[in-house]
Amino acid sequence: MNRLLRVLLGMVCVFSVGLTQAAPKPGAMAPDFTATDTQGNTVTLSRLQGQYVVLEWTNHLCPFVQKHYGSGNMQALQKTYTDKGYHWYSIVSSAPGKQGNIDAAKANELTTSRGAAPSGVILDPSGAIGKLYDARTTPHMFIIDPSGKLVYMGGIDSIPSADKADLAAATNYVKAAFTELEAGKPVSTPVSAPYGCSVKY
Repeated sequence: MNRLLRVLLGMVCVFSVGLTQAAPKPGAMAPDFTATDTQGNTVTLSRLQGQYVVLEWTNHLCPFVQKHYGSGNMQALQKTYTDKGYHWYSIVSSAPGKQGNIDAAKANELTTSRGAAPSGVILDPSGAIGKLYDARTTPHMFIIDPSGKLVYMGGIDSIPSADKADLAAATNYVKAAFTELEAGKPVSTPVSAPYGCSVKY
């Protein structure tokens, strides 16, 4: 009986470790990755320690993403924080044949035509980076502090809709997090429910 209990407990521990690895949490070190952006630059997350990093999962065909780009909301956030020297990476994890899958040329065209201002766009057609972060929706936002720890993960704001009219009344969680971080305070809402289209793995 004791042996069976030990085996069952061992299975639970293994399962828990798997969950922890699949779902990073604020306060933990952000999972490291190396990728090449659409301009041919190598991006290694751990080499960006000492600076803030934002990861934004995106899919240009998703109406929730279109809300934030069509209104200029996402571009304004990108410009605000890249102008401060922070790193902002838009990540496309749509698999080949799935909605939103694009090549580098299309990604660069979208950046230009929408007036977007990320530090880079990373294509993740295998879904490896998306699954590393348990990215679920587009958009899904992650903020990493200069020590390399996740300090925010979740939705871009507090109103889960695709209607641009809701932007004015919403609490923008990314902006709120940076306001607190820049004031030397902890992020008061480190996790929120992401909303949008499912990531098309």
